[in-house]
Order: sequence, then C-alpha cells, then structure tokens
Amino acid sequence: AGRIAISTFHALGLAIIRADAAAVGLKPSFSILGPSDIETMIAELLGTTDLGRARAAQWTISRWKNALVSAPAAVAAAQDADEAAAAQAYLRYDDTLRAYQAVDFDDLIALPIALLESRPEIAARWRERCAQLLVDEYQDTNPAQYRLLRVLAGEAARFTAVGDDDQAIYGWRGASLDNLAQLPRDYPQLKVVKLEQNYRSTVRILRSANALIANNEKLFDKKLWSEHG
Repeated sequence: AGRIAISTFHALGLAIIRADAAAVGLKPSFSILGPSDIETMIAELLGTTDLGRARAAQWTISRWKNALVSAPAAVAAAQDADEAAAAQAYLRYDDTLRAYQAVDFDDLIALPIALLESRPEIAARWRERCAQLLVDEYQDTNPAQYRLLRVLAGEAARFTAVGDDDQAIYGWRGASLDNLAQLPRDYPQLKVVKLEQNYRSTVRILRSANALIANNEKLFDKKLWSEHG
C-alpha cells in the first residue's frame, strides 16, 4: 500500500515539476501564486486599476491554458476587444511568472505536459512510477488533464477511467465531455464496463432518474436498476 500514490491532477503535476524544476527553468523552491497575486499582475499587464477587468482577463487566460491554447493562438482567435486585451496580457504573463520564479495553478498541468513531451527520459521515469493509473470522476477532467493522462500512460496505456457522462456538471470551469468521447477513438482496445446496478435507491426512484437522464445526449447508454424493490 505504501507504493500507492493518491492525489489530484494538480498535486501530481506539482510533484513532477518539483522533481524536475531545473528542466522547466525553475528552482525547486518556486512559488505557486494565488488568485489575488495573479489579479494584481494581470492588472499591471493590462495597464488598468480595474480589478474586475483584471479578474475577467485572468479567467479567460486560465480557460485558454486549460484548453492548451498558446498565447499566440489566443491572440489570433480573440473574438472581441476584451479577449484581445487578455491575449496581449497572456503573451507577457508566463514570462512575468518565471521572472518571479513562480507558477499559477494552471501551470501545474501545463508545465508537466510540456516537460514530459519534450524530455523522453523524464517521461520514461514517470511512466515507470505511474505504471498503473486510475482516474476517478473522469467526466470532470479538462483537455489539459486528459493530455497529461495520455503522456503518462504512454503506449502501454495501463489505465482505468471511471466516469459518467450523465454526471458531467463542470463545463463552466473547463471540464469537457469530449474527453469521454475521445477515449474509444484514442484507445480502440478500450473495454467499457457499465456500472448500472444501484445499491442505494429503490426502483421507483431509479425509474424517475432513467426518465430524466434519457433526455441527455448519450455517449454511453445505460439503464439504472436496483434490487431494493
């Protein structure tokens, strides 16, 4: 049991960066900046004292980073003046963070991806350490987290992803159902195990639940049932 590591994606990403900080241009003692620090930094990059505007730009930059959209790509794809300003701030944002020997929360996923994809010897070491992977609440992952899973799983692809498309409620913070849809395409040998038996509820409750979730767009059809009468 001592060999089992249990963590969030971000805690795992932090462990990877701490172990190989020099490879991403950081000292092992780098800082993780919180939202208030980042707000102030982005306000300076925007040249504004309006923290509400800075907060909105911060959210936009975070969304881009979680979707693995680079700063130049964000500049090219900006849809309005606010996005254009956020994209210009994004161009200088990461350099500013590094000057402070700091990262933000999104870097805890983005930096390990960049590191493992560019340094095969480091990737091999982490694949050996993470030889078997279990991802819970997989429907709540975002594109960056799925990319990290893929690079850690490697060609061996020894992983289990537990998730339910009918429980996907975190799209507003970047979670993507495309991650569930993409799994069978990226891994054609994927074995799907449906956990349809419910151990808590009665048939009447599950009949109502089945009627409700039948309205959802389906990736994996399922019908909940119970032995509780």
